[in-house]
Amino acid sequence: MLDIRLIRKDRATIEAKLKTKDPTIDLSHLCELDQKIRETKTHVEHLKAKRNEYSQKIGELKRSGQDTTELMQTVASSAEEIHALDHQTKELEEAFIQELARLPNLPMEDIKISQDPKDNVVIKEVGQKPHFDFPFKNHVELNDRLHLFDFKRGAKIAGTGWPVYRHMGARLEWALLQYMIDTHIKNGFMQWMPPLLVRREVMFGSGQLPKFDNQQFKIHDEDYHLYLIPTAEVPLNGLHLDEVIPTEELALKYVAYTPCFRREAGAAGAQERGLIRMHQFNKVEMFCFSKPDDSMQVFDQMMASAEEILKGLELHYRNVLLVTGDMSFAAARTVDIEVWLPGQNRYYEVSSVSNCTDYQSRRSNIRFRSEDGKLDFVHTLNGSGLATSRLMVALLENNQQADGSVRIPTVLQHYLNGQQTLSPIPV
Repeated sequence: MLDIRLIRKDRATIEAKLKTKDPTIDLSHLCELDQKIRETKTHVEHLKAKRNEYSQKIGELKRSGQDTTELMQTVASSAEEIHALDHQTKELEEAFIQELARLPNLPMEDIKISQDPKDNVVIKEVGQKPHFDFPFKNHVELNDRLHLFDFKRGAKIAGTGWPVYRHMGARLEWALLQYMIDTHIKNGFMQWMPPLLVRREVMFGSGQLPKFDNQQFKIHDEDYHLYLIPTAEVPLNGLHLDEVIPTEELALKYVAYTPCFRREAGAAGAQERGLIRMHQFNKVEMFCFSKPDDSMQVFDQMMASAEEILKGLELHYRNVLLVTGDMSFAAARTVDIEVWLPGQNRYYEVSSVSNCTDYQSRRSNIRFRSEDGKLDFVHTLNGSGLATSRLMVALLENNQQADGSVRIPTVLQHYLNGQQTLSPIPV
């Protein structure tokens, strides 16, 4: 959430920056609510001061035996007005918070202004696209003979977008997860295993609500009002909800594996079949809390840890700095790591690393005590490290061989009892 003081100080500049993310943003209603709240509170304070003055006067009159009826009626009337205004203020503040919470984070100054993802800036490329001397297949076609996933049975169980991993598909997926977790732990991240269901205030704190409520899976009944997590970013941020983190403990670098649940799957065309876009997918997530001055250094550390995994898997990838209109709601800076998928003839994101500055910590009330002794909000950062579904596609399509088999990267063979290839299963 943004600091309202920034908007009060220079509304025009802040509104212009926000419009680089969302051109429809208009701060008029927010500023009207803010002004009304401040005016109402000032009036209430004046009324309370007068009430106290009258109450003191009533005491003096009673001690001198004089009639206090009129003053007592005035105090009673004042109390009723104060009660009504307090109720009105509460309603105004609730509306104000909802309005403020719908504003995205401000982009950093060096982010390119554009609403078109085609303007994203490629800042780094590693490796080369593979070249095949045989007709290559996409991962769905490879699966016809490898039998790593069962899309039909997944659809029978839960509908489209809910795949089933089987035999070596499940083992390879688990090997990927273990390899990624091991890499991040080696790089100084602490592993967590958070719940997959979270309370509404935790979703709000990470920036998922209220704007994206209709994109979430949730349980709402007489006993539970919980949300299935869209990413481990949500519960990891929630770990320190309403806490003051000891300064000497920063930066905190966390990592967690969780399934992730999102309603957005299935909107794309036939090109995004199979594992490309799903309602449930596996992801290893990095999440960090840092002092404001250290957050870009932590950002670089997260990028390096994610890239180390792709280098170990020997995959061609590129890093892309997102333009203002393509960044996530809570991010001030985002770099996507994209791998080349031959079967789709395009790059796809497998990691997105974002610096959210104090946007999430302000919503979640996560602070630290700065050197001058004052409480300040930490910076939060999140990054996929990595999402396995598209990474699995990349491994299969980039490492396929002429006979339909797939070479297993060396770094994963350790987790698969030394197995070097996935071979077609005879029908």
